[in-house]
Amino acid sequence: MKVHLIAIGGSAMHNLALALKANGHTITGSDDEIYEPSLSRLKEANICPVKFGWYPENITNEIDIVILGMHARLNNTELIKAQEIGLPIMSYPEFVYNESKSKKRIVIAGSHGKTTTTSIIIHVLQALNIDCDYLVGAQLEGFDRMVKLTSAPLIILEGDEYLSSPLDHKSKFSHYHPDVSVITGISWDHINVFPTEASYNDRFKEYIESHDDGVIFYCDRDLDLVDLIKNSHNKARKIGYGRLQIDENKDVIYEGDKYQYNLIGGHNLENTHAALLVCKNLGIETSDFFEALTNFKGAGKRLQQIFESGSSIGFLDFAHAPSKVKATTQAVKEWYPDNKLVAIFELHTYSSLNKDFIPRYKDALNAADEAIVFYDAHTIQMKKMENLDPIFVSKAFNHPNLGVYDNKEEFHKALDNLAQSTNSSLLIMTSGNLGKYDLNKLNRWS
Repeated sequence: MKVHLIAIGGSAMHNLALALKANGHTITGSDDEIYEPSLSRLKEANICPVKFGWYPENITNEIDIVILGMHARLNNTELIKAQEIGLPIMSYPEFVYNESKSKKRIVIAGSHGKTTTTSIIIHVLQALNIDCDYLVGAQLEGFDRMVKLTSAPLIILEGDEYLSSPLDHKSKFSHYHPDVSVITGISWDHINVFPTEASYNDRFKEYIESHDDGVIFYCDRDLDLVDLIKNSHNKARKIGYGRLQIDENKDVIYEGDKYQYNLIGGHNLENTHAALLVCKNLGIETSDFFEALTNFKGAGKRLQQIFESGSSIGFLDFAHAPSKVKATTQAVKEWYPDNKLVAIFELHTYSSLNKDFIPRYKDALNAADEAIVFYDAHTIQMKKMENLDPIFVSKAFNHPNLGVYDNKEEFHKALDNLAQSTNSSLLIMTSGNLGKYDLNKLNRWS
């Protein structure tokens, strides 16, 4: 096929482009801006746009299908041209489903933890030489790309609740029609698309009801999710799970046996439990699962260790929603209780920069001994959002030792001046780039 991807630079979109190129398809694409690592990876595969922007001349009758990314807008000139000449147009989740109709489909959904859970499953399957396709939203060590579409009989899909494309307002996970599901929990996010908590929860209600049969593993610690499960009317088996139990050495105790365990945080004990249940559903023995897990390095920016020296340790995480920020901060403090924890959090998403949403971050950083919140006033202007008063932000977080910065130069100076002490933990949480701060400067902590 000849496939054209509008908004090719996105995390999933560029990985899909790479997978299709590897499968022998002719790939073209466009975007108005492409960031690293997508840019270098597309260049290496010789499918990076020659120039940024949208050009209707890119769209011809020679194209078999157009895949439309969420970053594009309805007035996109390439999209309009594709519509005018009648080309097939799909969102990437619709396309992926069409490519995997004959496979057993396992979908990992939830407001938090789905990337880690998906990554654990894929890692274990690879370690045990079980062939599978996959789609996951973060880079995983040992994998060249994070989308694979082959003749494998099984596919593991990270299921996102966000909209599929400007033309397709179904949640991405609604396309996949899973045989096995995990739902890790529900916590309101994406306020720009789901203006109320009820409208957000309704997407998960629809997802649950979309199961005709199969099995749904759900986190039974989440009361909102439990309520949706109890009130669902499909024929799928619903099996709850909680946190795996650990001993004083942080080894897992499961069904009377002890297993080495290297991840940190209570939320990862839930993610690991979910992954274990999926793998057991696929016929994998518990002992084989934990043996494969011993060399799991985690997904990129999911409590990714960036340094360790003596009694000091540093982590980088993608956390941005309130529940993620709270769980990640608590995880580092729980695992290193004797360390002074310094937490740095960037407000970057539409939800996190929304004045009406920010109060939901109350106490999210309270496990940290010292905290810094940064947002770029210029970013707010570019997104045409209401300005934020640092005093308002500080009060919303309700942390006794919090610094708030809306100027990246002052923020960078604060990071440069952070005082390291012995027994220190540094946690950086961002879905942005900290105002292009050079993380290598933090090597002094190690």
